[in-house]
Amino acid sequence: MPTTFRPYAPEDPVVMPPLLRDWLPEDHLAYFVSDFVDRADLAPFLAPYEGDGRRNRPYHPAIMLKVLIYAYATGVTSSRQIAQKLETDIAFRVLAANNMPHHRTICAFRQRHFQDFRALFVQVVLMAQNSGLIDWGKVAIDGTKVRANASKRKAMSYARLNKAEKRLQSEIDALLAQAQDEDEVDDALLE
Repeated sequence: MPTTFRPYAPEDPVVMPPLLRDWLPEDHLAYFVSDFVDRADLAPFLAPYEGDGRRNRPYHPAIMLKVLIYAYATGVTSSRQIAQKLETDIAFRVLAANNMPHHRTICAFRQRHFQDFRALFVQVVLMAQNSGLIDWGKVAIDGTKVRANASKRKAMSYARLNKAEKRLQSEIDALLAQAQDEDEVDDALLE
């Protein structure tokens, strides 16, 4: 009996959902990032643009923040790679509302708002941890038994929580420094 394959017709038109948000599953990380940025106080990011009518129309800071936070959360740190993902990755397109800022724009935004972005990034990581989206513990893939986070010795005191937050801030600083270094290397190689 011959094998029957699934239909394959790459030239046939495909009807996609009319809303970009319908392209991803409901529990996707992109929605967490989007909701967090939508609820965050963006005043420090909006202030530099106030009253300066000379500018070309910049991208809204919410777009840039959503894209940068999601990129860093998924391991994409180079501005060129982020710009490429904006063209090819559905989650990035959803977060940017189908806008595609150039890699220089992404890099310039991060540099211009470095301190405010760093503070917001720490907040989103802490909220993701509190929401159970991320865990700093061990991960077992093959069914190995590990000690649970709920043990008495894993409970965090206020002092230990502050220490963990400082460690998180230093890790985020390292990530942001890595992103800056990657952009500089990319610029040197490609220009």
